[in-house]
Amino acid sequence: MKIEEVKSTVRTQRIAAHSHVKGLGLDEVGAAVHSAAGLVGQKAAREAAGIVVDLIKSKKMAGRALLLAGPPGTGKTAIALAIAQELGNKVPFCPMVGSEVFSNEIKKTEVLMENFRRSIGLRIRETKEVYEGEVTELTPVETENPMGGYGKTISNVVIGLKTAKGTKQLKLDPSIFDALQKEKVEVGDVIYIEANSGAVKRQGRSDTFATEFDLETEEYVPLPKGDVHKKKEVIQDVTLHDLDVANARPQGGQDVLSMMGQLMKPKKTEITDKLRMEINKVVNKYIDQGIAELVPGVLFIDEIHMLDLETFTYLHKSLESPIAPIVIFATNRGRCVIRGTTDIVSPHGIPLDLLDRLLIIRTLLYSTADMEQIIKLRAQTEGLQLEENAFARLSEIGTSSTLRYAVQLLTPAHQMCKVNGRNQISKEDIEDVHSLFLDAKRSSKHLSEKNNKFML
Repeated sequence: MKIEEVKSTVRTQRIAAHSHVKGLGLDEVGAAVHSAAGLVGQKAAREAAGIVVDLIKSKKMAGRALLLAGPPGTGKTAIALAIAQELGNKVPFCPMVGSEVFSNEIKKTEVLMENFRRSIGLRIRETKEVYEGEVTELTPVETENPMGGYGKTISNVVIGLKTAKGTKQLKLDPSIFDALQKEKVEVGDVIYIEANSGAVKRQGRSDTFATEFDLETEEYVPLPKGDVHKKKEVIQDVTLHDLDVANARPQGGQDVLSMMGQLMKPKKTEITDKLRMEINKVVNKYIDQGIAELVPGVLFIDEIHMLDLETFTYLHKSLESPIAPIVIFATNRGRCVIRGTTDIVSPHGIPLDLLDRLLIIRTLLYSTADMEQIIKLRAQTEGLQLEENAFARLSEIGTSSTLRYAVQLLTPAHQMCKVNGRNQISKEDIEDVHSLFLDAKRSSKHLSEKNNKFML
């Protein structure tokens, strides 16, 4: 007799560096709670970010920029991601790193512009005539192939739709049957069909089919109310970059030469300013007609000091554009040479004329107590158990080296603990892995002592 274990259908995701960040952790009056929503300390920075979130929501900060500046490991990226969480899923958030602009395929300015356009959403509202309901019948009607031969072709498809108010049977074109197959529509699914275009959208499985022991990873939706045939407001969220790409895609012929020409093209094609201007005209027309609404999102550029003088100049022009997102920069540099120059030294490696446009939020080094709380939070996120003295030792290591190094010791210490046949990480496990691995400071000390042993 063979017994098989039924595996869970819950999606398992890797725990990333900022999986625990759920928001800025502010109270009703906008004051930072010391430890909340995955963030610890940095009260002034979090409260300033809260004001920025309010400005973005009230649409009073479009085309402005923010700079998060502080030493490495002080939570700059975490605060930027917390801002994105506070804004919600409907506001576009596009993260990138300064070094991404140096691509072999397209210009630096094109990479920046693409990310700018990805950060600007367009919410299109349309009132459409639709047929909506739960599928009760789905029967394709076959007929003899008019081209001859033994095969049969589908002449039409009969579909039955049911709502809380009534039922209807529809006879549809065979092209809609293809759309139904692409959406993988079955009896019991809730769908809507647009009357004008024939587009089919599957909304989910009817909740009458949901049972307590059902292992399907389905989204169940209630039976639609009202009539089967109705007028419905359909909301679509797209970014300006999606519109650019859709209109820039070359429409080649079906002959061999045309196909070969498309294969020989580089992976990425640059989108022209002329095309973007045409799309902007159409977008503005929709906005004037009240069909669409512009949703300025957030472009987050980490390691901003990696950009050079040309790209900084291009940022000026982009920030002054009437259609511009909110841009958040982050850097861990102090005074340094601006990339692309040899002798221009500036704070954070950013030209002074661009710095003048920025609101700067400063992040400070964590205290030992704050480090201990962050390490506890990370251990909880990763599902690890530690003794209290292990937490204290890790925070001491974090103070003498860096918080990132202390957090990185958690997983090897857990492995060491398992090898020793225990479930709870002790101070001894931390000491063992700390002696096996070096942090940056101890490594550089070792290099300076043994410098003559290494190759130049």
